[in-house]
Amino acid sequence: QVQLVESGGGSVQAGGSLRLSCVAFGYAYSYYCMGWFRQAPGEEREGVAVIDRDGKTTYADSVKGRFTITRDNVKNTLFLQMNSLKPEDTAMYYCAADPRIPCGGACYTNIGLYDYWGQGTQVTVSS
Repeated sequence: QVQLVESGGGSVQAGGSLRLSCVAFGYAYSYYCMGWFRQAPGEEREGVAVIDRDGKTTYADSVKGRFTITRDNVKNTLFLQMNSLKPEDTAMYYCAADPRIPCGGACYTNIGLYDYWGQGTQVTVSS
């Protein structure tokens, strides 16, 4: 069965950096879309960054210029480099993946697109 496992979360001060990793187990081929989503208490889950199998990326405006999403297709591993972290980045971060090519051929941040989810890794940014 497919399993996604995130790691790399933690507590940092504003302006600091973290690197999140997500390893996908149980799937023989690369997912077409992979992405990072986050959810703060009392808020809905939102897309942070997504990447397709060819490396095309899309970022939420709130993280553009600060976060970088990358992937290793052979190892089915996803990364999120987070720099210049802000307190508003505090959330549970989830890895998501889906093997299907979306309509239009581009990955997007609608959570309904993604069938597979990790358990989450907590990121806390203090002032």
